[in-house]
Amino acid sequence: MEDFGVYAVLGLNAPPQRLLSPEGSCRVSVAVPPCVRQVVLFSSGPWGERICVNAELDDAERIPITIGKLTPYNKCLSWEQWEEETWTDNITLNVTLEGGNLVKSDWTEPTQILAVKEFTPKDTVAPLAARELNGKRKRGCITEEGTGTKREEEEENVCPNGSQEKTTPVRKVRGQTKGGQKLFNSAGDAKAKGANGEREVQGIVGRTPPQSAARTKSRLAKTPTQTAPLVSPSGRWGQTLCPIDAQTAILIGGQGARMQFCKDPMWKLCTEDRSWVAAETLAEGPTPDARIGHTAVYDPDSKRIFVFGGSKNKKWFNDVHILDTQSWKWTMVEAQGKVPPLAYHSCSMFQGELFVLGGVFPCPNPEPDGCSDSLYIFDPHLSIWYQPIVTGDKPSPRSGHSACVMQERKIYVFGGWDTPVCYNDMYMLDLGLMEFSAVATTGKAPSPRSWHGSAVLSDTKFLIHGGYNGNNALSDTFVFDTDTNSWTEVTLPQLSVPRAGHSIITMATVGGHHFSEREDAMNVDTVSRSLLVFGGGDNEGNFYSDLTTVAVDDLLGSM
Repeated sequence: MEDFGVYAVLGLNAPPQRLLSPEGSCRVSVAVPPCVRQVVLFSSGPWGERICVNAELDDAERIPITIGKLTPYNKCLSWEQWEEETWTDNITLNVTLEGGNLVKSDWTEPTQILAVKEFTPKDTVAPLAARELNGKRKRGCITEEGTGTKREEEEENVCPNGSQEKTTPVRKVRGQTKGGQKLFNSAGDAKAKGANGEREVQGIVGRTPPQSAARTKSRLAKTPTQTAPLVSPSGRWGQTLCPIDAQTAILIGGQGARMQFCKDPMWKLCTEDRSWVAAETLAEGPTPDARIGHTAVYDPDSKRIFVFGGSKNKKWFNDVHILDTQSWKWTMVEAQGKVPPLAYHSCSMFQGELFVLGGVFPCPNPEPDGCSDSLYIFDPHLSIWYQPIVTGDKPSPRSGHSACVMQERKIYVFGGWDTPVCYNDMYMLDLGLMEFSAVATTGKAPSPRSWHGSAVLSDTKFLIHGGYNGNNALSDTFVFDTDTNSWTEVTLPQLSVPRAGHSIITMATVGGHHFSEREDAMNVDTVSRSLLVFGGGDNEGNFYSDLTTVAVDDLLGSM
C-alpha cells in the first residue's frame, strides 16, 4: 500500500512534488516561483490517525493571502492567481500536518524549507525562509479610467474589522479616520456616484494598517507554541450559526483578522454546557469552500443543513451544499434552473423549500457590483431553482438585511443596504398569497442598519440587535410585535457590545434543578429558551469569539 504523502503541483505544466512524507518533517515551506500562477495541493495514500493538513499561501510579509485544509474527506485544494487579488510574485506555500505518528512530529522542530526542483526558471533566486522574503506591494489602490485619479479598491467581502481579535485596539493610520477595516466607506455620500453617474459599491471597504506591531503579532501567531488545538472558534464575522436540535448548533465559515478566512471553519456547539467541538474533520464528503456572507438553514424534516451562496475574495458562489446531520456527510447539489451568485442575502425555510431574497451579486465589468430585489426558491426534492410570481409592494434592492418566518405563513424583511443608503423599513411576504406589502409600524423603530442579527422569540415577536449604519457598529436591541406592528426598544447589559456580522439564534437550554411543592417530588431539569449571540466585529479592529446567552423570558420581561 502506498505511503501517505502530501504533494504540490506548482503551475500547469509541472509534475507533482512531494512535500510531506511519513519519514519527513511535519511542517514545510515552499517559495512559489514568480512565473507560477496556479498551485494545487493534494494527499495520496492512507491517512491513518492523521487529522488534517493546514495550508497557507503567504505574501512576502508573511501575511496569509488565503488558507485551506486537507482532510481524509477533502483531499485536494487549488488556488489561482486570478481568484486572489492580493497574489504577488513573492508567495510562500506553508503546509503543516496535524495528528498521526510521524517520526519527526515534535512541534519544536524547525520548519523545513524546500526548493522547487522541477520547472523552476534559471533566474529564480533560491527559496528563502519565510521571514527573509521581501518585497513591497501596493494595497487596494487602482486608477479610475477617464478620471486620472486614484481610489481605494472596493471589495465585496472585506472584513469589517482590523487585524486583532477580542478587544485589542488598532492604531490609526494616516489617511484613515479610524483604525481597522470598514464595513462601509465612511465617505460614502461623496462616492455614491461614479464618473458616469452610475452607482459604485461603497460597502465593505477596508485597508490593513501597515504597522509593525501588527506584523509582530502576525509572526507570533505562527510560532510552534501557538499551534495547540483550539477549544473554541476563533474570532470572526460573516459566519452562520445553525441550530439542528434542541441543544446543538453548527457554526460554518467566517472571516477573521487581516481578511483571513478562518482556519477553523466548522464547529459544533452544545448548549447544555456551552462547549465547542471542532467539526470540520468529522463530516465526510466535499466540504464547501471557505466563504462569508452565505446562509445556512436547517430542515427539521429531512434533518439536513442547506448552505447557499456567499463570497471569497473576488469569487462568488451560487452553489448549494447539504450536510446530512444523521450521517454527517456533505453533498453538493447539481441543481437545475438559474440563480445568480449572491452574498449577504436572506434565506428562509418554508414547507421544505428555500426562499432566497436580495443580496449582493457581481456585475460584469465595468459595471459595479449591485444589489438584488429578486426572490428565488430552491426545491430540494427536484433540485431545481425557480422564480415565483410575486405581487404587491416588494422591497427595493438590498443586502445585509434580515428575514424572519413568523407563524409559518409570513416572512418579515427588515433593513439592509444598497449603496449609498441604509434602510430601516419593514416588508412582509404573505407566503399563502405570495404578496409583498410594506408594514406601517409604530413605536421607536431601529435606526437604518445592515448586517444586524435577528431571531424569532415567540409566535408573534422577533428581535433585531446590532448591525452597521455606514459609520459605526451598533449595540441597541429592538423587539417587533407582529400582532400590533409595534417596535419596543429593550436594554440588557449582556447586549451592550457594538457588533455587526454576528450570529443570533434561539435554543432550549437547561437551567439546573428545582423542587416541586410536594416533598416527595424528584429533581428535574428546568428547560427554557435562550438567545445565543456569537462573534461579529465592531468595525474598529476587534473580532469576537464570545458566546453570550440571554434568557428569552428575561428579554421579554424587560419590555
